Amino acid sequence: MANTRLPSAGFSITIRIAVPADATSIGRLTTAAGEAGAIVTALDVVDSDPAHVIVDLTCDTADAGHADQVVDALTALDGVDVRKVSDRTFLLHLGGKIEVTPKVALRTRDELSRAYTPGVARVCMAIAENPADARRLTIKRNTVAVVSDGTAVLGLGNLGPAASLPVMEGKAALFKRFGGVDAWPVVLDTQDTDEIVAIVKAIAPAYGGINLEDIAAPRCFEIEARLREALDIPVFHDDQHGTAICVLAALTNALRVVGKQLADVRVVVSGAGAAGTAIMKLLLRQGVGDIIAYDRQGALHRGLPDLNPAWQWLAENTNKENYSGDLAGAVRGADVFIGVSAPNLLTGEDVAQMAKDSIVFALANPDPEVDPREARKYAAVVATGRSDQPNQINNVLAFPGVFRGMLDAHAEEFTEEMALAAARAIADVVGEEKINPTVIVPSVFDSRVAPAVAAAVRAAAQNPAATPAPAADPGPADLPEIAANASATP
Repeated sequence: MANTRLPSAGFSITIRIAVPADATSIGRLTTAAGEAGAIVTALDVVDSDPAHVIVDLTCDTADAGHADQVVDALTALDGVDVRKVSDRTFLLHLGGKIEVTPKVALRTRDELSRAYTPGVARVCMAIAENPADARRLTIKRNTVAVVSDGTAVLGLGNLGPAASLPVMEGKAALFKRFGGVDAWPVVLDTQDTDEIVAIVKAIAPAYGGINLEDIAAPRCFEIEARLREALDIPVFHDDQHGTAICVLAALTNALRVVGKQLADVRVVVSGAGAAGTAIMKLLLRQGVGDIIAYDRQGALHRGLPDLNPAWQWLAENTNKENYSGDLAGAVRGADVFIGVSAPNLLTGEDVAQMAKDSIVFALANPDPEVDPREARKYAAVVATGRSDQPNQINNVLAFPGVFRGMLDAHAEEFTEEMALAAARAIADVVGEEKINPTVIVPSVFDSRVAPAVAAAVRAAAQNPAATPAPAADPGPADLPEIAANASATP
């Protein structure tokens, strides 16, 4: 009954069980759960009497079906009475994950008169006379809108605005926890590009930045471009730029581990949608040797018909040898594989055909493009997006610090110089003396990360000319503006 998929905390359950009060009962529970493929993380005795012991068994499973299998395995044991099964993820989300808390006390008439009427009228008039004072005298100085239409929720597709809300709440909680930024979910019941742009423009006065989230390509590219043009606050699409920053940081240290230079390596990117396109643009700016972009239509190459403008540009400016075969063939001899696409596209045998000291970033969640256990048999460095595997490439390494830095600098836009500075800061937090095949990025809980990223972004915002130029920069005119016809990641 062993499960072949990877259990994770995302499918953690707690099972309340009554067992006979003998020396073997609890051991039989943990053994049965382990044989069913679960990972037992806690076992607590909650009650007992002369005949029975009541225990809470907590374990990670791979999915809802696997959780049912584990419960069935425990129920089948002699003398075991399963009383209740609790899904710990759903329990965490009950009532939502964030709240508004006043920063000022409202205990007396004196305090009320200053925080609200009549005193607040003076502050309103000051802002009316000098609108720039809104950054100083209101929440605008530290508040970000997390905007989504629910069309690309995680890897689940178009679930709509209500179903996207748990993700946006989580994003807001991460902003506060790691960057000290007050963020609020803004989920929109429209998928019309013009309406989304108009709504965000209308609410922008209350915010110091806009974080676009889980909006499907190609619309996400146009929405971001139009909002950047229209607003005087930074607009940042985390699915694109946050991912690209973290991948570049991780790749910087992975290349240090294997002793290769970015200019000498060939990279295969599976997924030429929002994240993949941003990753490839940033790598090209840094002077990568070559990239093969792979998506639903196969390897993007010159001569491939019916390509949208973004894919056409990739076909013309990557894939030097004009490879046109399948993904397994593309990775043969490649130094780096980066997956931001779909699960189970490659096998361990495919990884074995890569270049010596290869690097694999299989970032599809929850199931990567290749089983990391298989990839590690052949690749020198393996990373995933999973929190239960070494080298988790997680956007939380980037976006809290990026926005912290932009807000502190009163930045009016997000720039590529900020992205490059953030990536260098994340990579350098680890320290060259401490990197190894299982440590190429810092922990998301490393307290040094967000301040380092914020400082780097703030410096890039305040003095962009001082930001070191990337190697082999092709120049702004040579890189495409991402048009509305780019593809979604598969």
